[in-house]
Order: sequence, then C-alpha cells, then structure tokens
Amino acid sequence: MTGHPLTQDSVWMQQRKYEDAESFYQSVLAGTTGSSSNLQGSTGSSSLVNEIAQARQQIHNVLKNTGGSAMDTGRIEALERENKELRKATDDLRKLTIQLEKRICVLEGGSDSAQSKSAPSKQAAAPADDDDDDDDDFELFGDDDDEDKAAEELKAQRIAAYKAKKSDKPVLIAKSNVVLDVKPWDDETDMKIVEEKVRTIEMPGLRWGASKLAPVGYGIMKLQIMCVVEDDKVSIEELTDKIQEFEDYVQSVDIAAFNKI
Repeated sequence: MTGHPLTQDSVWMQQRKYEDAESFYQSVLAGTTGSSSNLQGSTGSSSLVNEIAQARQQIHNVLKNTGGSAMDTGRIEALERENKELRKATDDLRKLTIQLEKRICVLEGGSDSAQSKSAPSKQAAAPADDDDDDDDDFELFGDDDDEDKAAEELKAQRIAAYKAKKSDKPVLIAKSNVVLDVKPWDDETDMKIVEEKVRTIEMPGLRWGASKLAPVGYGIMKLQIMCVVEDDKVSIEELTDKIQEFEDYVQSVDIAAFNKI
C-alpha cells in the first residue's frame, strides 16, 4: 500500500505561504485584524481561508493514510508469533542440552559411581523386587550402562585379536653385509691360520661367509672375508677389535664394504 504523494516530498515549497495564511486565519478568528485591512483584503482573505481549510483537510487525510499503512497489524502479529515460536524452540534446545550434559556426566562417572554404590545396591535388592515400577522410574540409565559394558568387552576382544595378529607376523630384523680386510704383518704369515682364527669368533647375530686372498703388494696377501651381522646384536667395531686380538697374525683390520640387507 503506497502513501500519499505529499508524504514523499522532502521539500515544502509553499511553506511560507501556508504559514502566512495560518497566521491570518488565526487573527480573523481572534478578531485582532483592523476593519480597513478586512475591507481591503476581503476577497483575498476568503480565498486564503478556503486554501487553509483545504490544506488542513489534505494534511489530515495524509496523516490518516500514512498511519494506516505504517501500522500493519497483521504483519506485526505474525512477527510476534514467530518470535514466540523461536523463543520456545530456543528454550527446548537449552533444556535438551542440559539433559545431554547430565547424561554424559553420568556415563563418564558410571564406573566410579557403580563401585561406590555396589554395597547399597545389594542391600536395596530385596525391596526393589517388590516394586518393579519404581525400578523403571529410577533406573534412567541402566540400559546405557549395559551397552557400555558390552562395548568395552567388544573393544577388549578386538584389541586382543589385533595383538595376536600382530604377534604372528614375522619381525623384520635389520641386517648388514660386511666385507673385512684382514692384513698380516708380512709375507711369511700363514693366511689359512689367520682365516681359521677369524672364524673362531662367535657372537649372537654373526654369520661368517665366503673369503678369499687378495694381493697387497711386495708378495703380501690379505684376507677378505664376508660376514652377515644383525645390527641390533653385533657391533662392527667390537668385531674388528676381537680380530685384532690375534696380534701375532693380524696387523690391522679394515672395512672394505658395508651394505644394508
């Protein structure tokens, strides 16, 4: 519903004219105007009085129409109803949230409270059998406790099955393939005895492999021997120290190759 066109004007072009006419009209009603001025402006005053009356009527009509369009009672009532519904929904959600918080607190403290109340529950078992309706009223979360126990048992079974499955899998052992250069003191050293001495070394996680003799120079040969070691059990530094303990035969021990398996 659109308002009167006069209510949409932001500038009153004939304000001064209407103010003068209003002043003259009030003077005529009060009888304060002189007779000469009344005689001279009788024609003009009558027209001004008519214009003032018309202006008053127009203003009255505009105000009446504007008030009717602004006060849309139907829309206001609809907004009020919607506001009440929203408030009710908010209150319901708040109550539901409080109930859920209480239930969570009960579930989280269920194990402790069950242990602390085990003795009173046994004493109250006899009267509880006499009144089944009371049990239904007070055992609000009995079914939830049963469900929690079943869930815990299922979880424990799954964990046990996972551990059993994991234990059945072979454990990966980190191993390394090492080639050692064992150098004698001179060319008169019997390299077969050197190899025999080296192979007498036994350590958990150590397995000796193939070997060969390689020339060093000036007719001196060195022993190149391969071994496989478990990294967690055998230290290469400790192994070389054990070989160098045969000081009558071994001058030095070097690592020729080291590869992870």
